[in-house]
Amino acid sequence: MNRIVARRVIATIHAFKVPTRGLTSAQQNSENKEKLGSVNGNDQYDIAIVGGGMVGMALACALSSSPLTKKLSVAIIDSNPALGKEVNVKNDDLPDPRVSTVTPASISFFKDIGAWQYVMQHRHAYFDAMQVWDYTGLGYTRYTASDVDADILGCVVENKVLHSSLLSCLQNTDFQKIIYPSRLTKMVVQPNTPTKGIDSSCSRMAKLELSDGQSLFAKLVVGADGGKSHVRELARIKTTGWNYSQNAIVCTVKHTVENHCAWQRFLPSGPIALLPIGDEFSNIVWTMIPKEATERKSMSEDDFVKAVNHALHDGYGPNPQSNSLGYSGDYSWEVPPKVVELASERMVFPLSLKHANEYAVNRVVLIGDAAHTVHPLAGQGVNLGFGDACALSKIIADGIAVGADLGELSLLKKYEAERKPANIMMTAILDGFQKAYSVDLGPFNVLRAAAFQAVQYISPLKRNIISYATGQQKWPLFF
Repeated sequence: MNRIVARRVIATIHAFKVPTRGLTSAQQNSENKEKLGSVNGNDQYDIAIVGGGMVGMALACALSSSPLTKKLSVAIIDSNPALGKEVNVKNDDLPDPRVSTVTPASISFFKDIGAWQYVMQHRHAYFDAMQVWDYTGLGYTRYTASDVDADILGCVVENKVLHSSLLSCLQNTDFQKIIYPSRLTKMVVQPNTPTKGIDSSCSRMAKLELSDGQSLFAKLVVGADGGKSHVRELARIKTTGWNYSQNAIVCTVKHTVENHCAWQRFLPSGPIALLPIGDEFSNIVWTMIPKEATERKSMSEDDFVKAVNHALHDGYGPNPQSNSLGYSGDYSWEVPPKVVELASERMVFPLSLKHANEYAVNRVVLIGDAAHTVHPLAGQGVNLGFGDACALSKIIADGIAVGADLGELSLLKKYEAERKPANIMMTAILDGFQKAYSVDLGPFNVLRAAAFQAVQYISPLKRNIISYATGQQKWPLFF
């Protein structure tokens, strides 16, 4: 099975052709702007971050926390009105269905930039075990933090909590940042040499025009504006990828007991994951064909709860029998907690793979989903984005240390050289697993069961998989 996935990974890699205290509105508080200066009424900044989501705000926090970068002037461009408001997440609200599984590596990053302390003030759920099995009853693996001498495997946090924590982090610093509550409409990257008709002070900058009529200049433009990135489009950066014939339903459910384990069962049309989110709530991420997703979304709440329990328990096929598989003790198969109630709306998202052929061009760099979108089966998407933000902030700091131009392509390519191969590797592995587990044939089922058995019994292999998935190890064993 691992060989099959490895072949899928190699094929996907070749497809990519890899080479070896508060935030203020710019309109409301223009007199307080901290910027490089102004040319013809247009503001100038060191960096313009387009996209104020989790990854974009993580980059801003990382820049604010480093002695070398905390004096930079930064513009954040995002039309989300929440960015200009006081952070207010109520702990007694029901959990939002949009969550992220934050790896230990991302937790360390959040601690380093000072944001994790705010996450801890809100609902979150650490977990130290993960059970993975398939519908045939033949394949089963249980991962535990103790396998790698760790305390946790990850932490499930609502996206709104992560985002508000990053905002709180920024609001409690003297970092020079300005929010532009608008959308980017046009981007012109000036040549590095003075051009006739262009102010010499702007010759080494990108000009950004916004939907509200404002314009600004920046030495470096960071595209953190998601999978449909307008920055990527304006920079004419092409992508490689494909749509999966799958949708994901996400929602919050309730149990009668608190859940402390992450559960994932592979079904004929895709995996279903049950993730702890705190108290007696869990998050569901259920992958299936689009027709099934439409039906599941429209069925009654009671019928949906029955469908979830059917998928997680005795539906589609038998559950693993620990004794017959030779497992015992901490590794014996456990029954997931029953779902008793649907606690949120059901949201449906189409799944796809997309990867930018370049991460950096002159004065423009991509991070997060703007650079790569992946299948959600291992919860790696936002963690790859946080890895991008961490790496880019360090590259920028290194550039400042030697007096480099922040938008110089040679500097930005260092970031690309560090992140692109690692992101493509993870993307390819996830794509390989998606394809391998989309085949429902007897021989493939046996191979999958053998793969589960190998991971369960070969301790070095299991440790390697856990270390790689949690971000503690950069490369997988078979490469």
